[in-house]
Amino acid sequence: MAEFDQDLARVLTRVMPEFVSLESCARLSGGASQETYAVDIITRDGPRRLALRRSPGGAVDARDYGGPGLAIEARLMSLARDAGVPAPEILHILDSGDGLGDGFVMEWLNGETLGARIVKAVEFAEVRKRLAYQCGEILARIHAIDVDAHALTEHLERLTPAAFVHRQWDYYRKLGTPQPMIDFTARWLLEHLPADRPLTLVHNDFRNGNLMISPSAGVVGVLDWEVAHIGDPMRDLGWICTNSWRFGQSQLPVGGFGLREDLFAGYAAASGQPVDAEHVRFWEVFGSFWWAIGSLIMAEHYRHGPDRTVERPAIGRRSSECQVDCVNLIMPGAVGLPAAAEFNGSELPRSDELLVSVRDFLREDVMAATSGRTQFMARVAANSLDILLRDMQLGPALREAEQTRLAALLGHGTTLEALRWELVEKLRDGSMPLSQAGLVEHLRATVIGELAIDQPSYSGFKTAMKEREG
Repeated sequence: MAEFDQDLARVLTRVMPEFVSLESCARLSGGASQETYAVDIITRDGPRRLALRRSPGGAVDARDYGGPGLAIEARLMSLARDAGVPAPEILHILDSGDGLGDGFVMEWLNGETLGARIVKAVEFAEVRKRLAYQCGEILARIHAIDVDAHALTEHLERLTPAAFVHRQWDYYRKLGTPQPMIDFTARWLLEHLPADRPLTLVHNDFRNGNLMISPSAGVVGVLDWEVAHIGDPMRDLGWICTNSWRFGQSQLPVGGFGLREDLFAGYAAASGQPVDAEHVRFWEVFGSFWWAIGSLIMAEHYRHGPDRTVERPAIGRRSSECQVDCVNLIMPGAVGLPAAAEFNGSELPRSDELLVSVRDFLREDVMAATSGRTQFMARVAANSLDILLRDMQLGPALREAEQTRLAALLGHGTTLEALRWELVEKLRDGSMPLSQAGLVEHLRATVIGELAIDQPSYSGFKTAMKEREG
């Protein structure tokens, strides 16, 4: 038995009187920021499955992106459960003597967390009709938890809307990558801040994919409290409406399964407070801004560890999805794209043929011969090779057009990298107004062009291209 399994078995022996033996512990494919394991054990009453959640690689859970840490996350889940929020029972919070890093062991819940299945599978057809209302009720219960009474204020970050925008913008600036649409959106958010309202506990990642759904009962578990804070409760309502979490069902803005009106009605019924739709829209824009930066942070973490998996740089390329959602929300309009260049040449084999051969091996051989996390990672790797292939076809023309637009916008020519940085600095220091002639058109074309490389099947790309068709 591996050392990891031995340490886990020792912990379970100590904290569970009914524990007999550890049968298996397998890491699940979901969760790019934390590790989650399915733990199968034998107890005196028979077999049982638990879940283990811990920091990547078992490292001490020191976070540079906010969040209370895994021990407080476990405590929040227990408090939410006591408040009537569907949540698993926490069985043990790991300590330094356990030898497993930061994390906790919890009850295993049965249900579906894959967002694409929840929005499309036939078995969820009936429950989908009431999920948005149910989510509104659950969020009202979360926001009603008294953080002062439970001595949580010293553990949870307190963020006003303005502070939240600035904090996320600061994270992005530390990454050292010029993404002008992110800077434009930060400026837009600061110019459209919502009216002040009482701050409450905010889950901050309440979305399809972090909810466990049963075909009969609906939401049976609210998971992943790792970025909870004290802030504007409408953040949670805007986040579940963010397009990234609709899984292609863009006509159903609440998680891809429901309508905003039902979400707002459920919230109002449980809280006694009406919902301002424009207030929620601000947080929907912020949601795409937040995840555009969060995706880049995932890629940056690939460079520095501790979890150097193929998934992290692939998630980094999802930033353009979120940026196009910002485009569609605050600067919709038509844009054209160059024709894809054809692969040709006398090399045998060509570079594209090498990439295609590896991609097809991953999809057709590796995925067929594996399961679980390895199969998932093979799919991610194959998708990354598709990005490289599209970049070879579209990238040169798109970058040439971007450089031409930037030179016209800034009034002089230099390298593309230098022009990108100059625009970013002007947006950051406020010397370029958001209404600058040509700015919106340039950003729209740049972001949509990048997404044509990164993920042209994304629903936000299709929405953007419909503007042109219209």
